[in-house]
Amino acid sequence: MKAWHALMLSIVVATPAAAQLPNANYDEAKVPAYTLPDPLRFEDGRPVTSPEAWRLRRAEILRLFEEHVYGRSPGAPPAMRFAVVETTSKALSGRATRRQVRVLLDGTESGPAFELLLYLPNAAPHPVPAFLGLNFGGNHGVHSDAGIRLSRAWIRDGPSVVNHRATEAARGSEAGAWPVERILARGYALATVYYGDLEPDHADGWREGVRAKIGPGRSQRFATDDWGAIAAWAWGLRRALDYLSNDPDVDGRRVAVIGHSRLGKTALWAGAQDERFAMVVSNDSGEGGAALARRKFGERTQDITKAFPHWFCARYREYALREEALPVDQHQLLALAAPRPLYVASATEDLWADPRGEFLAAKAAEPVYRLLGRDALGVADLPAPDRPLRGSIGYHLRSGAHALTAYDWEQYLDFADRHLRSVPKSH
Repeated sequence: MKAWHALMLSIVVATPAAAQLPNANYDEAKVPAYTLPDPLRFEDGRPVTSPEAWRLRRAEILRLFEEHVYGRSPGAPPAMRFAVVETTSKALSGRATRRQVRVLLDGTESGPAFELLLYLPNAAPHPVPAFLGLNFGGNHGVHSDAGIRLSRAWIRDGPSVVNHRATEAARGSEAGAWPVERILARGYALATVYYGDLEPDHADGWREGVRAKIGPGRSQRFATDDWGAIAAWAWGLRRALDYLSNDPDVDGRRVAVIGHSRLGKTALWAGAQDERFAMVVSNDSGEGGAALARRKFGERTQDITKAFPHWFCARYREYALREEALPVDQHQLLALAAPRPLYVASATEDLWADPRGEFLAAKAAEPVYRLLGRDALGVADLPAPDRPLRGSIGYHLRSGAHALTAYDWEQYLDFADRHLRSVPKSH
């Protein structure tokens, strides 16, 4: 604990300036005493003592997150269909097959839809396991490959984006976060969707996204537990998995869902809702993701609901500055991944996301994994930087800032080798 406190004090100045809010707490000595809700105790106080009882408790926790944090989502649209718009086996100098798919949510070309980019390793025997994640800047941003269709959706203005639309110069703008060739060389497919294809990331984005066109929340008068943007993005991940489960080149039983930052929160919620995901990966997801809210360290519920009110259901705002009143905390979200392999990662300079709070949430999910016959982290305290843990729950604290890096991916690929290679193939 003393070593951790010294580390935090030494790097607080490296935290991004935008995260340095005047009242943010970065001092472990100021973390209040707190009691976490027990994932292995029903709301009426009864203990959970068997895997069968956990199934009931799991449904109870899932409902609480729907009602108080992320909101309720609809099921799959009955008329949804998939239109493959391109397949070539000559991508990336012949190392990959590139497939681009339009997921037509109402079954029509003119209705709501999103685009999925899939790279398959040509050298690996098919069907292959896969990583699926949302990207921040359009599918064209994950690689400089000129064959990727340029996104036509709304994109936040920035370099290579003009009037909220991507230009050709945006190709490969996120390549540092998506080491495509390395993922393929390890024998995995990579599937990605631009999150703004599902809903643009601003307060009025729902008007252009799936929340205005699919299920509850079609009008401006949202119920307190209607789905927020994170739930909408997670819903899109589940629809992408619907496609991958039907692609003969992908093993639908071996798909890992991954996300960074707000999309790490999204990956956790998608993995909690949909047990078809074989592995769940959260990279620097912080408040509303893997970090414990009750620690009141770094970003807090008040900060996130004020800056991004559209991310969560309306009821979540009621817990600003009173996180202890929440009927859940984020260790229970992590526990919803059990018994599937779960990886949580943090970064030393990313105090806003509360690295220790992310680790402690993973620790507090351990009893559920053990009840279900799985091992867990296997350590009592936060590991030293760049020393990954790889039980059924994986964790690392990477040296550096808030980012998804090649180092992070190497840990996730090693973790997948350990856990997904042993899953029986579905074809």
